[in-house]
Amino acid sequence: MTTWTVEESDVGLRLDAWLAGREEIGSRGKARDAIECGKVFLNGEELTYAAAGRRLAAGDSVRFWPDRPGSSRPRSRAIVSARAALAVVHQDADIIVVNKPPGWLVEPLPGEAEGEVTLLDLVEDHARAGVRVRPSVVHRIDRDTSGLVLFALNAPAREDLKKQFERRTPERVYLAVVNGRPDPPSGTWRDRLVWDKDRLLQKRAHAQEERAKDAEARYRVVEQFEWQALIEVSLVTGKRNQIRVQAGSRGYPLVGERQYRFGRPRDEAHEPDIGRQALHAARLAFTHPGTHRRVEFSAALPGDLKGLLRQLRSGRSNMGRAEDDVN
Repeated sequence: MTTWTVEESDVGLRLDAWLAGREEIGSRGKARDAIECGKVFLNGEELTYAAAGRRLAAGDSVRFWPDRPGSSRPRSRAIVSARAALAVVHQDADIIVVNKPPGWLVEPLPGEAEGEVTLLDLVEDHARAGVRVRPSVVHRIDRDTSGLVLFALNAPAREDLKKQFERRTPERVYLAVVNGRPDPPSGTWRDRLVWDKDRLLQKRAHAQEERAKDAEARYRVVEQFEWQALIEVSLVTGKRNQIRVQAGSRGYPLVGERQYRFGRPRDEAHEPDIGRQALHAARLAFTHPGTHRRVEFSAALPGDLKGLLRQLRSGRSNMGRAEDDVN
């Protein structure tokens, strides 16, 4: 790593032109590449591609880190522009917990648009300063589901967390707004589900389906409205689209659900439209792979779901509301 101090004679020069004059860099093109790869810092600030034309002042400190971990390729300008979407709930040497906004893929999936920036891209960009391996996704939530997603920052943490999820010891609690009146108001959903690779959706399996897997979740009604209900769902298993298919197949499709309605048409007169399924990963608890202590994280409801609940509460609620449960 090399650090320079800008002298009076260089005041007003563009950063890329000034860097081109350093022996370690040698050209304006290489200077811009170094900036885009995150190898250049100005007064302690990591620079982006937009900083190439910044004018220098006397006493500015410029640092060049040629072998910075994770800096072997330029960062996509789309990733840099999207950094504000990354909301880190917790980070340490082993894990990152992120509150995902709706509309973001956790990682690239077959059939999705190529080149689309994913949450994994943003986490990798954020974590690369001290991480020598690419962060790995420990569990996933759907594109239009908001809430907590867990990433491992090293191989031992990844393997430890993978085994925990295989043993079903982590606690994963979701909040959802469903249509109808779940009956009974609390209980357990148990199904056999199979993933349709051609249609990319989850199906309830026939009794003899060899590829079927168990799906189990505990639920309770937190608040009942006239046409909808706010429910809390604790996953025992973690199958793709599990809450959506289990609720929908019982006649209680999520508000905003498009796939898993099982013959129940959308009631435009009584179902609000928020542009996505009303599902949020609200709490996550597991044993920390480094400290081996139980840790728990939570994420408040995003604005669209808070707005949905305000709208529903403008009518008369038929059950008590647990304020602490819904933030």
